[in-house]
Amino acid sequence: MSANADINEKKRPELTVRGLIVGVIITLVFTAANVYFGLKAGLTFSTSIPAAVISMAILRSFKNATVQENNIVQTVASAAGTLSSIIFVLPGLIMIGWWTGFPFWISFLICALGGILGVMYSIPLRRALVTNSDLPYPEGVACAEVLKIGSGDKANAGEVEHSRAGLLAVMWGSIVAAVFAVVVATQLFAADVAQTFRIGKRGAVSGYDFSLSFALLAIGHLCGLSVGIAMLIGAGIGWGWLVPHYSGLSGDLTTAAGALAQSTWSHKVRFIGAGAIGVSAIWTLLKLVKPVVSGLAGAMAASRARKAGKADTLPITERDIPIGIVGLITLACMLPIGWVLGYFANTSGLGAHLPTLVIGGVAYVFLMSFFVSTVCGYMAGLIGSSNSPLSGIGILVVIGAALLLVFGVKPYVGPDAFKALMAFALFTTAVVFNVAAIANNNLQDLKTGQLVDATPWKQQVALIIGVLAGAVVIPPVLNLVNQAYGFVGAPGADLRPNPLPAPQAGLISSLAQGVIAADIDWSLIRMGAMIGVGIIVLDWILSRGTKHMRVPPLAVGLGIYLPTASTLMIVVGTIVGWFYDRGADRTRNPEGTKQLGVLLASGLIVGESIIGVIISAIVVFSAVGAPLAVVGPGFEHAGIIIGGVAFVAIAFLLYRWILRMGAARSA
Repeated sequence: MSANADINEKKRPELTVRGLIVGVIITLVFTAANVYFGLKAGLTFSTSIPAAVISMAILRSFKNATVQENNIVQTVASAAGTLSSIIFVLPGLIMIGWWTGFPFWISFLICALGGILGVMYSIPLRRALVTNSDLPYPEGVACAEVLKIGSGDKANAGEVEHSRAGLLAVMWGSIVAAVFAVVVATQLFAADVAQTFRIGKRGAVSGYDFSLSFALLAIGHLCGLSVGIAMLIGAGIGWGWLVPHYSGLSGDLTTAAGALAQSTWSHKVRFIGAGAIGVSAIWTLLKLVKPVVSGLAGAMAASRARKAGKADTLPITERDIPIGIVGLITLACMLPIGWVLGYFANTSGLGAHLPTLVIGGVAYVFLMSFFVSTVCGYMAGLIGSSNSPLSGIGILVVIGAALLLVFGVKPYVGPDAFKALMAFALFTTAVVFNVAAIANNNLQDLKTGQLVDATPWKQQVALIIGVLAGAVVIPPVLNLVNQAYGFVGAPGADLRPNPLPAPQAGLISSLAQGVIAADIDWSLIRMGAMIGVGIIVLDWILSRGTKHMRVPPLAVGLGIYLPTASTLMIVVGTIVGWFYDRGADRTRNPEGTKQLGVLLASGLIVGESIIGVIISAIVVFSAVGAPLAVVGPGFEHAGIIIGGVAFVAIAFLLYRWILRMGAARSA
């Protein structure tokens, strides 16, 4: 790198106070939205692209704003899509009856410490999975293109016009999704189109549930067709084979079909999905040993160049936080993590085993965090952060933590301490989970930074700031939705009108309970593992015989154990996105038109999620389960027809409009 380029790096606005302020504000809003949506649907969404668009709209009024400064804003805001993944674990402490709310400081420390540690782990992984990798990083690349289009550095009249079109797409997507969600809350439109039914003489049951959610439709658009097909295969395995099989074996002809299907899926099928996800995650990790070792070697080489006084010879895009500082911060994080684990052990009545729990817990966090960060980073590069396998990783982590407690502590405590051991396993898993989540999404951001010539160490500092901002808002939002709805499976949840499913938290807490109480049905896990092996083989065969078609094994696992209310509309979204992209290919500017589709999808997600948080607040303060309802219980059938027709019509008109706008901009 030349001296002139080094001077330009110092002069160009990148890590600025105004950018950090904008990023933190966006982080606070999007984190709240992601927490609510994740608890409802079992999935979180990447906030990088909408954050980048909002940043460009705000910073455009400053003459010296740069694409790199906008990139910092979206890097800070990406914490919204990462830290909120703690909802896959932390509500489990409510579900097992250990907590009744979310203590602010303990919850904050879990998020902040795990998040900072995730930033540190992502630094050596960047070289292995971003710089020296051909992974596509769909969301990272899309975000980089959005930033380039809206950059004041090179925008000509046509690019400015295209940037305005992108902002219009996000705005109208948000408005439409928000308005539709409000109408659903009035119960004039049904929330879903669902049915369960009996099959055959043995009383087997199955069913389907298409959630009328524009956010789920949009997530499908962002995931892509291969992921949609994989999730459809998983849903087919779960609801076309496993639910009918196990419900038929029960011979239960008296329980209502809906209740029997839900019970079979919860107590049987989800554990099979856990086994499939676990095997797929281990397979992914094994494939990454060589590139990770190479990445660590590259980080050490960069450190030696700095010590030799040759830092200026490193390209801007290779300047990470020095590996020595990374090591020091990592070790420094372990001290408060040890304190938090010790505090939790003391307050749970396990103080007699404090040294074992603290030392073992810290060692487990240190080692397991790096492994799961690697797996999640790889999957983020393959299919994007929005479809990250974090929940599957949580399954592996909680089983490992629970098994260590079974062998190391359980023999020395009485049966009355079993719930405390379950809580400690979930608590430890929560720390590791945040590490994996941040490393997962940070690699997506670092890919964006690489494509817009950003400085990695500045992005890494920005993400730490975003982590702290997100950690502040997560505990109160969790408390808000807990008071408004509660969680399925938690004590007293059956008295609430619409408790949030929080499917991953329910599954992970069930696994902790099963392992520690020694009543888990390992045959279900083994069966899922065998299915996972079969999908891995199928994916390998497809990789050899086709150029584009793949069946991501982790996506199949998600399809098995997520409810169809979360998966089927995502599958529809992948098909809609595929047709939209084919239409975009017929325009003069296919990539620009496809970007407008991505921005529309981002707006749909943001609009519905933010309205969800607002409705949560209304429920809490009004103490009414459905405060916006304007019709009574007898309107369900009409609501399904009206809502279903309206959903299809609005989706068609939105995509037709955005495709025509893209074609017009191309012309």
